[in-house]
Amino acid sequence: MSEAEAPAAFDAPAFFSDPRFAPPASKLLGWTLESFDQEAGTVALSFDAKPEFTNPGGNIQGGFLAAMLDDTMGPAVVVKSGGRFYAPTLTFSLNYLKPVFPGRVRAEARCVRLGKTIAYMEGVLYDSEGEPAVTATCCSRVIPFEKTRKG
Repeated sequence: MSEAEAPAAFDAPAFFSDPRFAPPASKLLGWTLESFDQEAGTVALSFDAKPEFTNPGGNIQGGFLAAMLDDTMGPAVVVKSGGRFYAPTLTFSLNYLKPVFPGRVRAEARCVRLGKTIAYMEGVLYDSEGEPAVTATCCSRVIPFEKTRKG
C-alpha cells in the first residue's frame, strides 16, 4: 500500500464494537480487543477458553483454538487496512505446541503482507500461563467491506 493509499487513523475499538462488523462468533469465544497497531498491522486479543470447549482429556478442543486464531488473524487485516477490507480465510495452517486448559487466553496476529487481492498473516495463541500453545499462518482474500453482505 502506497503512502497515498495509507488509511487514516483507525479506531479499532469503535469499529469492532459496531454490530455490523463485530465477528458474531466473538461473543461465544469471549473476544476482547487488547491492543492494536495499525502501521504494524498487529492485533492482540483475549478469549475465554471455556470448560464447555474441552475434549474428553480436559483440554480445549483444537477447533476452538483454531477459531480463536482465525478470529485474530482476520482482524489484523482489518486493522492494517484501516477498516476498509474484510479477509475471508483461503488457507489456514496450525501447529499445536501444547495443551490449553480452560481460562483466559491471549492471541496475537500480524498482517505480514496486504496485497490488492490476497493477505498473509501469522499468529500465536498463548495459554493462560502466557506460554505459546498454538502457532498459525493463513492466507486470506482481500475484499472491500462495501462488497460484503454487511457493507
